[in-house]
Amino acid sequence: MALDLRAALALAFAGFPAGVLDAGAVEQVLDYTLDRLPALYEKDAIPVEVFRAVRATGISEPRDLARRVHAVQAFREREEAAALAAANKRVANLLGKVESGHEFSEVSADLLEETQEKALADALRVVAADNRQALARGDYGTALTNLAGLRSSVDDFFDGVMVNADDAALRANRLNLLSQLRGQFLAIADISQLAG
Repeated sequence: MALDLRAALALAFAGFPAGVLDAGAVEQVLDYTLDRLPALYEKDAIPVEVFRAVRATGISEPRDLARRVHAVQAFREREEAAALAAANKRVANLLGKVESGHEFSEVSADLLEETQEKALADALRVVAADNRQALARGDYGTALTNLAGLRSSVDDFFDGVMVNADDAALRANRLNLLSQLRGQFLAIADISQLAG
């Protein structure tokens, strides 16, 4: 059985009388503990940004975190990695500027107008289906390899599609598509943190 540090700390926290520990003690101790882990990866020449990319997901299970770190390190060495990290950073910035009232939802096929957005939606659908099984088995390397295959679709999308279209429905649908793309990567790590 895997050890989840957050759950273990919460159990320990519950053993103290009320008011003895600060309400945020579990997260403080968890952060302190996990922030020491990058030193373990130095011997494998894994840079701290790889660890941070995984840490950004909120994972608190050290064994799972380690599998993700090694998968992201292998991904980082791929030819597609830099472009996809930059694209993820761009997507994160676009999504971060969305009005607080916007709720992301499914992509509407009827609102996909441009060839490039249709191609990205199709490619993303295939990858998402393939990655369901890979992620269920904790095979992050395969999942990232599948996502690396999106590079040309992502590049073409940004080259040929105006995300912030004047038409509100088109704009929302394109943001939904980008949110799904980002979600696929965030299921493993926040690779936008690998972008320089």
